[in-house]
Amino acid sequence: MADVAASVLALRTHSMPLLAHLEELRKRIIFSVLGVLVGFISCWSFAGRIFGLMQQPIIGALRHHGIGGGLVYLNPTEPFNLYLEVALVGGLFVASPFVFYQLWLFIAPGLYRKEKRYVMPFLLSTVGLFIAGGLFGYKMVYPASLDFLIGYGQQFQPMITIGEYTKLFVTIIVGLGLIFEMPILVFFLALMRVITARWMLRNLRYSILAIFVVAAIITPTADILNMCLFAAPMIALYALSIGVAWLVNSGRRRAADAF
Repeated sequence: MADVAASVLALRTHSMPLLAHLEELRKRIIFSVLGVLVGFISCWSFAGRIFGLMQQPIIGALRHHGIGGGLVYLNPTEPFNLYLEVALVGGLFVASPFVFYQLWLFIAPGLYRKEKRYVMPFLLSTVGLFIAGGLFGYKMVYPASLDFLIGYGQQFQPMITIGEYTKLFVTIIVGLGLIFEMPILVFFLALMRVITARWMLRNLRYSILAIFVVAAIITPTADILNMCLFAAPMIALYALSIGVAWLVNSGRRRAADAF
């Protein structure tokens, strides 16, 4: 009986940290959702202006191929749903500093005291990379993809609905924003000694193959040009991530030698 009680006590002792982590994760997710909700509310009154920026790539692609008109809708509820999605995407970018700060608060307890001082570099880099990925998609990838698609179907009369257009826009912009976070992910994986710069270099060929597979999946077209437009920044980010991992590994070795 005493052995059973000791086993139960040991089980509780080992399970409490996990439960505490899950509770902390739940709290950070709730705070992040509330932050996005505040961003959504703040962007709601500007949804029309935000959509004006969103539709510029398709308007430019149509005019480039001598096609007039614009986006259409087939359901009376589509315009309202469109503004909801537009405000939500805008709110996500507006609230991104707060959301990434919640992520930092979740992972910070597992860091050393000197590593917790990196909160500002972490926030600046994560927010900066997320916005840079979105801008890259908006300025480079999305216009090039639309130009190819409109030109490929030029013999037909396009009737692009606002719902499908917005879905494609969100997939590319938010997707590239998340992809641009690769160096930050590598930083923490290297910090936890999951990966090293040497391992990343040794598996470079397989990583490039995986990058092109991911690019082929997320690209909206099947042509090589657009796939390369997605893959090129991912390869550049992978190279940057190797440098990040090398810096982390070097810092770890210097700290170990000093100790």
